Formats: sequence, C-alpha cells, structure tokens
Amino acid sequence: MAAASEASSYKVKFRRTEFLELVDAAKPRFIYRRGKNHFFAFDGFLMYCQQCRDSDFGQGVIDSIELTNYQWQT
Repeated sequence: MAAASEASSYKVKFRRTEFLELVDAAKPRFIYRRGKNHFFAFDGFLMYCQQCRDSDFGQGVIDSIELTNYQWQT
C-alpha cells in the first residue's frame, strides 16, 4: 500500500536512453517488469519504458504479474 501512495494513476512513457538517465538520477531500489514494460514510481508518477532489457539495470528487476490503470482499492 505504501507504493500506491507514492504514485498517481498517471504513467509517463520514455524512450530507452531517457529512461535509463532517469533511473540513474532517481536511483530506485528496484525496477519492476511486466511483459515488455519496465517501470518504477518516482516524483508522483509511474515511469515506464518498453525498450529496455533486464541487463540494462544495476538494481534488481522484479517480475510482476499485473500492470493496470486502475487506482489501488482497499
């Protein structure tokens, strides 16, 4: 639930180079992956890219089972 409070329902898509620059600046602990989408929460948004590989990241990549546009429901 803490992760849900860190990001709005808005997603921001990046090209590979810009996404990797943002990862370097934001220094997220983990990168999450669902299918071809790599993503993490930063600055109130879900940042994602569809052009990366797991090997692009120094941090751990966690495989998720779902990526959705719906807000967190309790």
